[in-house]
Amino acid sequence: MATNKTKETKVNVSDFIESYVDNDQKKVDSYKLIELLTEWSGFEPRMWGPTIIGFGSYHYKYASGHEGDAPMLGFSPRKAQFSLYVYSETKKSRALLDDLGKFKMGKACIYVKRLSDINIEALKGLSMESIDYLNEHHECACRQK
Repeated sequence: MATNKTKETKVNVSDFIESYVDNDQKKVDSYKLIELLTEWSGFEPRMWGPTIIGFGSYHYKYASGHEGDAPMLGFSPRKAQFSLYVYSETKKSRALLDDLGKFKMGKACIYVKRLSDINIEALKGLSMESIDYLNEHHECACRQK
């Protein structure tokens, strides 16, 4: 059975941003995302793997038997765009995407170039819906709050 490569690390989040992000606006947006996701999740940011900033955690187990832990919410300030890990496949989440603004959808994440391209209230709604979904379907740190 393969092991999950994306695990929580001890790397300092600010150190990561300062060394990894080479665009001033992306740094500003990264710190704003940290502020927002901390507020919405109730958890402080932690590094997951080399490039994901995560908030809280949940435990998943697939029918195949593969299981592991992942951040409840998270993002990565990748070179081309942000990868936002705030989406759960629900009817409410699909509706919220209509109000999000300029983005591209991946299999497990939402890609945005900058925060000014999206509606922050819609992002909050997506984040809160994702926490609710994880709380209902997984063993989730959100239950401790």
